[in-house]
Amino acid sequence: MIRALYSAGSGMTAQQTNIDNIAHNLANANTVGFKMRRTQFQDLLYQNLIQPGSAAGSQTVVPAGLQLGLGTRPSSNEIIFSQGSFSVTNNPLDLVIQGRGFFQVRLPNGDLAYTRAGTFQFDRDGNIVTSEGNAIEPQITIPPEAQSVTIAPDGTVSYTQPGQTSAQLAGQIQLANFTNPAGLNSIGSNLYQPTDASGEPTVANPGDQQGLGTLLQGYVEQSNVSVVEEFINMIVSQRAYEANSKVVKAADDMYQQVNNLTR
Repeated sequence: MIRALYSAGSGMTAQQTNIDNIAHNLANANTVGFKMRRTQFQDLLYQNLIQPGSAAGSQTVVPAGLQLGLGTRPSSNEIIFSQGSFSVTNNPLDLVIQGRGFFQVRLPNGDLAYTRAGTFQFDRDGNIVTSEGNAIEPQITIPPEAQSVTIAPDGTVSYTQPGQTSAQLAGQIQLANFTNPAGLNSIGSNLYQPTDASGEPTVANPGDQQGLGTLLQGYVEQSNVSVVEEFINMIVSQRAYEANSKVVKAADDMYQQVNNLTR
């Protein structure tokens, strides 16, 4: 019964973590470029009362054994990089990556970070920056007198000036790709940084490499959180928590009966 208490307690703790993850997903249901996380669990060590395959006699072995599990624990909350829906904004600096890839962002400390949120703006010098003021990499500057900005699917940025009919080239937006994007480290503000699990980024122009996405101007990518799915997951997690709490109560009742045997 001691095992039952601790196993059920570990299940309740695991479901609390799952609810925390669901709450985070729902809180970011309207965050541009946000990618949901899915909690995964794994069972804990087993107490081998009878080892499977141990000798049952001189010529036979135990076919199944007797192993008692000791509960569960959260093992990871993987980032799901499925494509979110597109919303039209008609803002020429709003961009969507159609497919795989990340925008590169230069942080104030000089490090590179990566994002799927393509809500860009101009700073006072005409540089294309994120909503936090971090410049994209490579840096692209548009003159203040430019009348219109066009961003092609391959990342080519051009603009027109008053009295001119031909467009001027401003730069090239490049995308980074990772072998295992689920291994990226989330640092907040829709930004990720590489780890040993994600591997080093491969940088190329949009659409140049197989699987690398292209850009769509005037749109933003919404969160890929499904509110309905998250509510279903929340109900399942609540019921699992309730079931584990009933196991705790059942084990406690059994202990109470044992303690009353001497009365």
